[in-house]
Amino acid sequence: MNTTSGGSQRWRKLQAMAWLALGQEARALQVFDAMLAQQPDDAHALASRAHHRAQAGQRAAAIADLQALVAAHPRRSAADWFNLGFLLEADDRPAEAAAAFRQAVALDARLDRAWYGLGLALIRTGQPDEAVAALQRNTELQPMSPYGWYQLARLHASRENGAEALKIIRHLRGFEPKVAAQLERETGLTG
Repeated sequence: MNTTSGGSQRWRKLQAMAWLALGQEARALQVFDAMLAQQPDDAHALASRAHHRAQAGQRAAAIADLQALVAAHPRRSAADWFNLGFLLEADDRPAEAAAAFRQAVALDARLDRAWYGLGLALIRTGQPDEAVAALQRNTELQPMSPYGWYQLARLHASRENGAEALKIIRHLRGFEPKVAAQLERETGLTG
């Protein structure tokens, strides 16, 4: 890319940021479109346009932008892969979501929300052993968040591993008694 083109892209990025700051999302999207017309793999423009399309409920278009982003820049950011996985999961594409979450944790093994998303996607694709491992990693990284614990307990209960589910219920009583009570109702396990 020549310096004029690079300067033009920087100027457009500033323009888009200004339009966003002023609440002019439609104009910002026009700028992102112009940036991508000049440089189709511009990471900032793809990520930004995907974000705004997702916010506008244009899930398919946001997924397409994120797929283009990770294809052009596969090692740029674990967050790119996580966002793709999140949208794919919401679009009822759990196998593709699992693949995206796997890429996210490959880039950043401490990204707890990607482990959680991976666990949910693996549950939906019928891979309970792998789901347990992913949810356990999520709870190691985020020990005070009830979401991973809740899903892990439900998974153990569904696999007739009541002892493990009960351990989690007891653990949750210490910091999330409402979640523990909900699990007791759902699983029938108390103690």
